[in-house]
Amino acid sequence: MSRHALYEKRPFLLASIACAAAYFYLRDADIPEMLAIALKGASVGLLAIYAFVRHSGRDARLLAWVLGLGALGDIGIEYDLQIGALLFFAAHIFAITLYLRHRRDEASPSQKALAACILILTPIIAFFLPEDRAGAPQVALYALALGAMAACAWMSDFPRYRVGAGAALFVISDLLIFAEMGPLATSNIPHVFIWPTYYLGQFLIAIGIVQTLRKRDPELKLVSNR
Repeated sequence: MSRHALYEKRPFLLASIACAAAYFYLRDADIPEMLAIALKGASVGLLAIYAFVRHSGRDARLLAWVLGLGALGDIGIEYDLQIGALLFFAAHIFAITLYLRHRRDEASPSQKALAACILILTPIIAFFLPEDRAGAPQVALYALALGAMAACAWMSDFPRYRVGAGAALFVISDLLIFAEMGPLATSNIPHVFIWPTYYLGQFLIAIGIVQTLRKRDPELKLVSNR
């Protein structure tokens, strides 16, 4: 699809990508802080609008809530880490609800084992990453919801190599945040990779779920072509 066709058919996706790229390249530049925060919040916020206008079903609305809370979390985390974490925690609960509504009927033992590893290892790894051990239990509690979200996404009947992979990228991004509190505190790796892995994860989740819902329930497509 050409850039012009993307703008005509998916303007909110194109605007989201543009905001995400602008934030990544401008966040260290000499620009007003509020502009950087606005670009950051708009990146996933526009994905929420995309989900809302592309399908009128209950699950698309639930996805819009997931992405909307994520966008608020992106903004909140800039002011207070705990506020941002609470917003993302709520987003994960909504996402778990969505994925459980779309449980896969059959799964191979290896896929079940992988989901179990994601669920169990995510909070364990997160617990040992922060240098401040007093805050480690809170990190692990958040990571339990994060791991449950990713495990449920992997075991849902949405496309694994979009939605499941997107959830896995989300986990990687958050683990990098926790690593920046400990072993990678002096490394540039978190700064470079946290945002791309997070945004790509959210993007894959959004398009994977919306496209699937539109195929399964074409009568619930909205008139809007966005």
